Formats: sequence, C-alpha cells, structure tokens
Amino acid sequence: MFRAIHLTRDNDVFQARVAELDEAALPDGDVTVRVEYSTVNYKDALAIANKSPVVRKWPMVAGIDGAGVVEASSHPSWKAGDRVILNGWGVGETHWGCLAQKARLGGDWLVRLPQALTTRQAMAIGTAGYTAMLCALALAKQGVAKEQGDILVTGATGGVGSVAVSILSGWGYRVVASTGKAAEAQYLRDLGAAEVVDRGELAQPGKPLQKERWAGVVDAVGSHTLANACAQAKYRGVVAACGLAQGMDFPSSVAPFILRGVRLIGIDSVMAPRAEREEAWARLASDLDRGKLDAITTGLSLAQAIERAPDVLAGRVRGRLVVDVNS
Repeated sequence: MFRAIHLTRDNDVFQARVAELDEAALPDGDVTVRVEYSTVNYKDALAIANKSPVVRKWPMVAGIDGAGVVEASSHPSWKAGDRVILNGWGVGETHWGCLAQKARLGGDWLVRLPQALTTRQAMAIGTAGYTAMLCALALAKQGVAKEQGDILVTGATGGVGSVAVSILSGWGYRVVASTGKAAEAQYLRDLGAAEVVDRGELAQPGKPLQKERWAGVVDAVGSHTLANACAQAKYRGVVAACGLAQGMDFPSSVAPFILRGVRLIGIDSVMAPRAEREEAWARLASDLDRGKLDAITTGLSLAQAIERAPDVLAGRVRGRLVVDVNS
C-alpha cells in the first residue's frame, strides 16, 4: 500500500483526498519509482481543485512532477537505486502521477538526477524551474546578448518567473520583473531583479507597436501581457512564451514580427525531447543559486498540497511548493 493524492469523479461528484492505494493498482510502466518529493504546479492545482479539464482519465493520482529512487526496472536505461526526475509526459493527466509514495512510469520519460542536486532541490525546481531554464536557453540560443538590453520576466513571483529571474540575473542579464504584488518587490530584487514593474503596465489592451524596451522576454502569463511584451520588444528581440496565467488568448497583430523581426518562441516542457531535458537539468544543477532556490521554496505534506491548490490558482503563492510525499 502507498499514500497518494487520489482524484475521483463519480456521477459528477469530484473528490481530492489523501488515500491509501494498493500497489497492484499502479498503471503499466517499465520503471517503478519510490517517490521522495513532488510539487504543486499550476496544472496540478487545476487538477486538485477541479477547475479545468486537466484530468483525462479517472480515477487519477495527481502530480506532474516527481523525484525519487528506482525500485524496479525492465527498461535498459535504469536499474534499482538510480535517482531520477519525472516532468510531464501526461503524468497526472492520463497516467497516475507523483503526488504519491509510489509511481510506475515509462523509462523513456525519466531524466537522471544530477549529482549536484538532491531530490528535494529537484522538486523545488520542478517543471516550473525546468521550463524557466528552457526559456532562458531559448533566449541565449537565439543570440540575445547582455549588452542588447533588458530582459522582461512576467509573472515574476510565480514558479517559472522566480527561477527565470534568478537564472538570467545570474548569467549577467539586467532583468526587469513584472508582478502584481508590490509587497514582493524586495523578494524579486533578492533573486536578482534590477527593476520591478507593476503588471498593470502590461495587462491591458495596447497598441500593436509600442516603444522598444526588451531585448528578450520570458512570459508565463499570455493574453494581453504577451501581446504587449511583443509590441515592446526591440528590433530582433526574442520572446519565449510558456504560460497562460492571464489567459490563452493572444490579442496581437503581425506588426512586431514583420516590422521589427521579433521572434516569438513557444516553450513546451511536457513533451520536450530527452536531449533538451538533460541539457536544461544539467544547467540548472550548475547555474542555479542554491541559496536563492531555498528562498523561493515552501515545504508541504500531501494533505497540505490539497489545501494550497486554490492559493496557487489565485496567485497567493510565491516561488515553489515542494511536497514531501512521506509526510
């Protein structure tokens, strides 16, 4: 038996609870992992609070992220005792997830835990931090140089934003953090932001082309915020889009792209190829300031993860929520 956040829907009656489940009920997979830590991402919160059709198969064990130790494996890449990370691949949506003490997963989905990281640190990073690194690497690979100007990070107190601010400032970029939480300005400066701006400057409808401000952008917000970020990007600026906290719409025009050569890059973390995942995790292990990581992390139990899901959706959480699945 093992404990997990179990999501059920019977006759349209939804329930999220910590349940004792039989290991025999675990889904098919060629690697069984003893999970040590998981986390509560925005998508997890949607599933746990039943606010969006994230879950595609019922019943479901929540948790799109996990880090732990391989217990058994028939996959050639993994053996008992290996320490691994799981991000995405439909886990917690169509396949039982990692807000649980046990998970049975596809070996092709796993990434080896870098030696420099603990499983708890890996989940303090989680999909949010891994996505932030994919965004930062996209800007660098597109040739955005430090001397070209400021980098805008939207939704900066969230999981993606907090890690992106830390990474990019650590690489020497001048980072401008956008947030609706004025009280968190010092928190963002401590992470490395050179300037903090109110999200209201970006969240309303704006002109198709605006004053050039950003050499690069990491956007986790979408909607008008993303449209304005593109409209304010400098000539040949790069915008990495990875989220939809404000909305899925994109009320923009072609003007920034055909008149300024702005490049809009979509960042997908769920199905990213193994090589990209391994590169991102290697860079997180080498480049991310552990002290800053600790500063953005709050620990939870499985039961507390359920309680905090509405706070994640309401934007009342800063940084990362790490779940000790054994507490």
